[in-house]
Amino acid sequence: MAIARLHGGPLDGQILPLEQPELDSLIVPYGEGQIVYRRDGEVEHTGTDDGPTEAAFWFVEATDDIGNSADD
Repeated sequence: MAIARLHGGPLDGQILPLEQPELDSLIVPYGEGQIVYRRDGEVEHTGTDDGPTEAAFWFVEATDDIGNSADD
């Protein structure tokens, strides 16, 4: 099993399962829109005895405004 560690943006600090460790970006639904995270660096912990394979993803953009709207 592989995991994606998310950095920055609204999902900062979250860990998501990653079915394909070779992915360069993640597009995740968020509210009415989507947010984009891009992988930075190489995949880590690829051995059999050093924990789950891990990739770091950093926030790039959101398709909608993130935060409180004027209606709240």
